Amino acid sequence: MSTGTADTREDRAATDEPAATDEHAGTEDDAEPETALETARRQLEHAAAHIDVDPGVVERLKHPTTVHRVAVPLERDDGSVEVFTGYRAQHDDVRGPYKGGLRFHPHVSEAECVGLSMWMTWKCAVMDLPFGGGKGGVVVDPKELSATETEKLTRRFAEEARKFVGPKKDIPAPDMGTDAQTMAWFMDAYSMQEGETIPGVVTGKPPVVGGTEGREEAPGRSVAIVVREAADYYGSDLDGLTVAVQGYGSVGANAARLLDDWGADVVSVSDTGGAVYDPAGLDTYAVPSFSERPNAVTDYAAETAGVDLLDEGSDILELDVDVVVPAAVGNVITADNAADVRADIVVEGANGPTTSTADGILAERGVHVIPDILANAGGVTASYFEWLQDINRRTWTVEEVRSELEAEMLKAWDAVRTEVEDKDITWRDAAYVVALGRIAEAKSVRGLWP
Repeated sequence: MSTGTADTREDRAATDEPAATDEHAGTEDDAEPETALETARRQLEHAAAHIDVDPGVVERLKHPTTVHRVAVPLERDDGSVEVFTGYRAQHDDVRGPYKGGLRFHPHVSEAECVGLSMWMTWKCAVMDLPFGGGKGGVVVDPKELSATETEKLTRRFAEEARKFVGPKKDIPAPDMGTDAQTMAWFMDAYSMQEGETIPGVVTGKPPVVGGTEGREEAPGRSVAIVVREAADYYGSDLDGLTVAVQGYGSVGANAARLLDDWGADVVSVSDTGGAVYDPAGLDTYAVPSFSERPNAVTDYAAETAGVDLLDEGSDILELDVDVVVPAAVGNVITADNAADVRADIVVEGANGPTTSTADGILAERGVHVIPDILANAGGVTASYFEWLQDINRRTWTVEEVRSELEAEMLKAWDAVRTEVEDKDITWRDAAYVVALGRIAEAKSVRGLWP
């Protein structure tokens, strides 16, 4: 089982969907992977059983509003021309413009984009943001592109997508294989064709061209806030709380360091090179994050007395700790290891780290799983802040971003907690109930066009 981030460029990106997965979660027996679309539809149906909602609304939400497919020609550095395929899935915009990441990855597909756009719809709704879900990408391995080719590809894709994106239509953000620079190129290409600077067409940009301070840290900060609230809810003091973080990238490292600042004992972290463990608590600032030095977590063990290497990176999920945070890739807690998870609480920093079967096993064992659509929603929430600043041409300080993020996370936490208590359901089911309820209400009020 792999640990750490899936892609180095992804780790550097200030994503809406941090530490994005290879978009597979297990089937009922985990023998074959199911697509993101299958998983999203299954989760929708499961949530619908806990809420009084028009079946017609549920049926509509199983399908995207539209999926755009475009050809993206690229002149390579050697003068040859290659044509890549790009997608943009737009799931639902009943609550506002489509919002979601744009990835450059060889496994991008229409089904993947549709499934992920559905997850973005739920995530925006559970956070009560005025967005719907979108997702897109280009089928390409960014590691095989030069910097010049990456810029050309981005600009051409922006031109091909120009008719169906925009600050009031669909707002992309970085994802796997893309980053802040990619978003700057996209914004510039779009703006040049529109004849005016339009920073709000994308989020996750560098602050100098309309990005927001505190954007990159936001997903990890939201994870830390949820860990704090979950610990308090179940009667644990944050001071001395033991935490293990799988995936020491931008999400995992920011979450770990903030929890460390708040008094928790982060006893184990991992990246793709391996995992380290210190029962007394690691110095999280001394452990290099993936963006600071890739695959350097194990170097810290070699240089620091009392810090041990775990035999396998996956063992971090099975440590006897209070909280485990899978913040690397998807499909890491499965039917094969769910019975071995000894943490009382799982807080999902990555998207889809727990398979459907594993979710059921953990629930039966009394392990509380706080889902990704709540825990790592700091990314899209900060994207919303960036979009507001771009629309209003006003800059926020990092302190304002952090304060607003705290307030939004606590609001969402309280809404989900209320459903957990009122309906006696899991945190995942409660988050989906909140999201589905808000979407269904909006659809009911707006009605169905004849």
